[in-house]
Amino acid sequence: MMLRKLVISMMALVFAAPALADGYRAEYRLSTVLNTAFPWGQAGERWAELVREKTQGRINIKLYPGTSLVGGDQTREFTAIRQGVIDLAIGSTINWSPQVKELNLFSLPFLMPDAKALDALTQGEVGRDLFKVIERNDVVPLAWGENGAREISNSKRPIHTPADMKGMKFRVVGSPLFLDTFSALGANPTQMSWADAQPALASGAVDGQENPLAVFSAAKLHTVGQKHLTLWHYVSDPLIFVVNKDVWASWSPADREAVRQAAIQAGRENVEKARKGITPADPALLKQIEASGVAIVTPSAAERQAFVAATQPVYDKWAKAIGGDLVKKAEAAIAKR
Repeated sequence: MMLRKLVISMMALVFAAPALADGYRAEYRLSTVLNTAFPWGQAGERWAELVREKTQGRINIKLYPGTSLVGGDQTREFTAIRQGVIDLAIGSTINWSPQVKELNLFSLPFLMPDAKALDALTQGEVGRDLFKVIERNDVVPLAWGENGAREISNSKRPIHTPADMKGMKFRVVGSPLFLDTFSALGANPTQMSWADAQPALASGAVDGQENPLAVFSAAKLHTVGQKHLTLWHYVSDPLIFVVNKDVWASWSPADREAVRQAAIQAGRENVEKARKGITPADPALLKQIEASGVAIVTPSAAERQAFVAATQPVYDKWAKAIGGDLVKKAEAAIAKR
């Protein structure tokens, strides 16, 4: 009788726990650049949570922020996804552009003047075309998110025109397009990972940086000398939710759709967070940054045009490298927004 009760109890425990489907791993690795103090990392956390719910625990995801799976080298992330070192990722088009040249589209200087322009690309034909390009690289794209419009800050002086940037050292991401853009503006761009950027700013090794306002605030960049901030909206930084092709194929069709819907939902929530507090209707984050002692410059139309003119040769050069037809399609979509 005692043995029979023991067997029944053990069977109850087995059936109470979610069964691990054939071919499924106990855990999958999700890579992001930023941690959960930032909207980007929060998007990863949210995606993992939604996937667990929608698959009834069949797919469990662990977040690895700081691109720790590739030693913090942001530009190696896409290659690592293709190789299976990373199972899932929420990545920046900037960081993946060295491997997928078409993603440089979003880094063309002054292509997208506002959030509606970005939406016209990601939510339209251009976005679908770019997903097809990613799929040809053995990575499955599922949804768009957003890191935000990238603004420029420094420790030296207000920036109104390119002349104000002359000779200043700026940390930029590891993309040749960013080097060309800042060089055209008379600055001295220095490539480094985000992990190295804050110590460099604190020590004065570099004078400034460019990032979305949500990153500026969460990273408390005012504490590392960044007292001058210019809202020039020179590029926007969308994020893409992706899965390694082999991992994707290992899941059932129902679970694939669950992961896709979870990505779409997490992406939508992420975009809302990335844009919160930085609009005329909701300036809460801007006011918070100002209250920390940061002087904010909003360039006039004429001042902004000076930046556009200075970077036009860079725009033209890279438009050819990206693909003239794709760039024209993007320009047309933005014009119709």
